[in-house]
Amino acid sequence: MILFELFWSFLLIGFVSFGGGYAMIPIIEMEVLKKGWMTTQQFTDVIAVAGMSPGPIATNSAIFVGYHVKGMTGAISAGLGMVLPSLILVIIIALFFKRFNKNKHVESAFYGLRPIITGLIGYAAIKFAISNHLVDSVTWHSFSLILIFVLSLFALIKLRLHPALVILMSGILGAAIYS
Repeated sequence: MILFELFWSFLLIGFVSFGGGYAMIPIIEMEVLKKGWMTTQQFTDVIAVAGMSPGPIATNSAIFVGYHVKGMTGAISAGLGMVLPSLILVIIIALFFKRFNKNKHVESAFYGLRPIITGLIGYAAIKFAISNHLVDSVTWHSFSLILIFVLSLFALIKLRLHPALVILMSGILGAAIYS
């Protein structure tokens, strides 16, 4: 029964979530906490590991949650639940893409989804920062974390550095500051 519950929960999340993995994190978190599969701290740890692992963060998260709940069979069940909606929707969209890709209403609907997707990604980032006590109060530690964030954002946007290089530089800076 728990395997079906894992599969069904992630299947529904996959069908109703738009905007990629980071936009799905708040929805996954709500479901995981509501079902009592993990605590907030455990889920935050899952997101950290899923974000560092190769592949889509939402799929990685589903697999980690499934594994936590029911081992390897739980991981497979949750992973299939998360992946199947995308596969089905891509096949359906591919069949009708030529007919609807220039439709004014379709373009308007996708344009209207952009702000909420940005909001969901921002929410996930803020929630992650709060749950990891990165923004509790203004201390040297929180200031230095915000500084690393701002410098990383500057390096990505203005200097157009490769994200892998920015991650490496942030890790080195973090090691220098916090060691």
